[in-house]
Amino acid sequence: MRFLTSLAYGIAACALSGGMVAGTAQAQVSNDVVKIGLLTDMSGTYSDLAGVGAVAAAQMAIEDFGGKAAGKPIVLLTADHQNKADISANKAREWVDVEKVDVFAELVTTSVALAVNEIAKANNKISLISGTASSRITNQDCFKGGIHWTYDTYAMAIGTGRAMVEEGGKSWFFLTADYAFGQNLQDDVSKVVKSAGGKVLGAVKHPFPANDFSSFLLQAQASKAEVIGLANAGADTINAIKAANEFGVVQGGQKLAGLLVFITDIHSLGLETAKGLNLTTGFYWDMDEKTREWSKRFHAKTGKMPSMVQAGVYSSLMHYFKAVEATGTDETDKVVAKMKEVKVEDFFARNGRIREDGRMVHDMYLAQVKTPQESKGPWDYYKIVRTIPAEEAFLPIAESQCSLVKK
Repeated sequence: MRFLTSLAYGIAACALSGGMVAGTAQAQVSNDVVKIGLLTDMSGTYSDLAGVGAVAAAQMAIEDFGGKAAGKPIVLLTADHQNKADISANKAREWVDVEKVDVFAELVTTSVALAVNEIAKANNKISLISGTASSRITNQDCFKGGIHWTYDTYAMAIGTGRAMVEEGGKSWFFLTADYAFGQNLQDDVSKVVKSAGGKVLGAVKHPFPANDFSSFLLQAQASKAEVIGLANAGADTINAIKAANEFGVVQGGQKLAGLLVFITDIHSLGLETAKGLNLTTGFYWDMDEKTREWSKRFHAKTGKMPSMVQAGVYSSLMHYFKAVEATGTDETDKVVAKMKEVKVEDFFARNGRIREDGRMVHDMYLAQVKTPQESKGPWDYYKIVRTIPAEEAFLPIAESQCSLVKK
């Protein structure tokens, strides 16, 4: 197992910006430190869209906040969870018992997030989840300290799934990553497809991670479905799209639906391969001056433009730091209450707020990948086709199974 060196920042505190102001004269911060435990995939399928970039985003948030919250140093611990729930749970338990971590961050991979959330729930800690996709995080598996920030499978279904059906893709076949996230994504998209008048002809599960998609694509081609939905992410999506090109799937008349696609995937695939692909995203670096300013600083630090996961890590941590500053404590109940009280409006989120179920709702975007001729340079990859309003993008609170939601 590879662990990054723990990072500690003790820079003088800066003036608080945004919608929160300091709430108490004397801070009550446990162990005189605000401690973050960031678990991410540093070496596997999701390392490009999360990984070192997520760590860099967390570092930027700490530095931009001045290195302290409520007058106490902010300390960042990081580790590679290797996309394994048992490794994640063990590290989270160690961080709670030994390191006295206050909040967990990032947590890409649904199985990882569910495992860490159990530790957080049992110890009254906060989870700021950016990389995980499953909508169950703030639905049937919600808990008081669980805050899901960037996107989820419901939003992907509402965006990409609905758009593909409206474009005439009525029959679907799924290639699905064989773990909780993949099944959840397939289920959410299937509901949208059926409600829009489409039908699901079948599905096949592939190992997570997978390198050879040959047999799975043969089944998808044989189904004669108009749309092959890729209910996977990261390197699995990249490998599936590359294999589909080799098999002539699109040339044969079928369409590919990348149901969870990141800008890092497009960068890896290249525009010639990815052109025309529809996708849903919670963030794009080139939307306006705010997104460009932050993203260029991120690029200077990492050599890449940020994925929505990496941008979400920064945004969620900044909102957390402001809540600690405003309440003068890192006590979970008070901090979560403050985070839910104050709207989220920054370079990442438009019309953002945290609901009682822990879902941070915000505008999402339906995008289409540019052709090489349309692109003006490196990382100029998306055309924003439509803004999906916050209240439309995520599961309606009235349909929630979360125990925190008052019926």
